[in-house]
Amino acid sequence: MSRRAGILEFAVLGLLRESPMHGYELRKRLNTSLGVFRAFSYGTLYPCLKTLVASGWLIEEPGSAPEDALAASLAGRRAKIVYRLTADGKEHFEELLSHTGPDSWEDEHFAARFAFFGQTEREVRMRVLEGRRSRLEERLEKMSASLTRTRERLDDYTLELQRHGMESVEREVRWLNELIESERAGRDQRRSPDAGAAQQDTSGDAGGLPRHRGATPPDPSEDTK
Repeated sequence: MSRRAGILEFAVLGLLRESPMHGYELRKRLNTSLGVFRAFSYGTLYPCLKTLVASGWLIEEPGSAPEDALAASLAGRRAKIVYRLTADGKEHFEELLSHTGPDSWEDEHFAARFAFFGQTEREVRMRVLEGRRSRLEERLEKMSASLTRTRERLDDYTLELQRHGMESVEREVRWLNELIESERAGRDQRRSPDAGAAQQDTSGDAGGLPRHRGATPPDPSEDTK
């Protein structure tokens, strides 16, 4: 299975964990909520869904609205199929959520992982964020070294493009630093004996975002690799 196919399966399982959906709803959510899937077709989604059904992680059910089924029958069309996560599928998705290896730090996979941070344990979030920051710091170091070696041979426009790429990476590193510090502050607050009974945190594992920031990661497509 290709890396992109693996990311798509992860995202589909995560969305269906929230609620059952039919294919059109899934495609819309993937397009609007997960930027890495802005341009993909039903021809990509439906083979993925069939694979997940065959693996026992999803089940197919007929649409629940009787009027929809009647309209489809009168029009000679098949009623919409709703996809629902099975117990095995939920367990598989939770296992995927716990992974913190190098794949989870790469551009597309990180964006998908970040989209489901609300369902991810705090310690796992921390490892993914720190791994992503380390990966970008390595990338920034290589970009800087390359720019130093080739600066004299580049024209003004190419040089400006290189600088823009570095600025994009630097901006994401700053963003990650803020997220990591916020996660640490939340963890420390939970452990503090001064937090009191009022601070008992049943949702602490779902928080961690800086209050002045949104939840959308910088677009990795801006980076120059």
